[in-house]
Amino acid sequence: MDSQAALSDLFGPAAVGKPGPVSRGAATFPPPARPLPRLIAGTPVGARTARKPSPHKTIIPERFVMPGSELYENFMALHTREGGLVMPNAWDGLSALMLADAGFEAIATSSAALATTLGRSDGRHEVTCGEHLEHARLLGRLTGLAVNGDFEDGYGDTPEDVAATVEAAVESGLAGIGIEDTSGNPDQPIRDFDEAVNRIRSAVEAAKGRIVVTGRTDNFIQGRPDLDDTIRRLTAFAEAGADVLYAPYPPDLDALVAIVTAVAPKPVNVLISPADDVLTVAELQKAGVKRISVGPALYTHAMEALEQAIKALVAGDLATATTGTSFERISELLARGTN
Repeated sequence: MDSQAALSDLFGPAAVGKPGPVSRGAATFPPPARPLPRLIAGTPVGARTARKPSPHKTIIPERFVMPGSELYENFMALHTREGGLVMPNAWDGLSALMLADAGFEAIATSSAALATTLGRSDGRHEVTCGEHLEHARLLGRLTGLAVNGDFEDGYGDTPEDVAATVEAAVESGLAGIGIEDTSGNPDQPIRDFDEAVNRIRSAVEAAKGRIVVTGRTDNFIQGRPDLDDTIRRLTAFAEAGADVLYAPYPPDLDALVAIVTAVAPKPVNVLISPADDVLTVAELQKAGVKRISVGPALYTHAMEALEQAIKALVAGDLATATTGTSFERISELLARGTN
């Protein structure tokens, strides 16, 4: 297999230049220790001449360029300040622009929302790394915000594959990347402990302080309600160098506090809330959470509105079915984009 074919197998057509399928809140926060620039992207071409360039490097106009280490420091500053941050997940250019217009300082991709927009399943390796990178670059280019990539298991079978994904994310200008302990195999959805830790370690070594690495275990959402194993995994990820720790939907607030305590002082991300109750941003902050994301929830909220409009259209109610954001508003948002 030639090198271009190998890259295409791992990262998809978009990574090798071939066309492929396309994939303040109520709380207020003090400003970050260092202001987060509005234009954020990859590392200058040739800035790290001692290392062989990544084959996935994106050439970015000079006005968008920021050194990776500065991007890392600015994004981490949002996590370590008092109160942390709310980091909502966008699913397309317009949703990203709406979030930026609302004043959010960082946004994230959602692998579930991205896969759904492409008519595919999440967590089954149906979206390629190249497609996800292209999607993340779009969100960052339009908004100028720090973008955290929800990159499933790191897109590859081996720790070396994970490292290549992290390098590609750095070169694409992402501020953060999440790596899960999932496998994509519904019969054994969670990877063995040692394998999961090795993959996080590989991600951290590849990051080299240029991108914030989130170590994530999906025990709770994969039918493994084992808090002890979850904490064991997260503390091992932290010891391997992960910057942020994340276990979606712990069963209750006590479990969430136990996780925060176990990995302290490293910041913890929570997906909306514990499984048993939706808390407020202030309540999550009080529990010690430093980053709040919403996964595909904003996307599914929008889809619910669409479904209601479709029902109205079926019923013959054109007025209800066609009520929505005006194109004047959409044009205003698009005009503010940095594209």
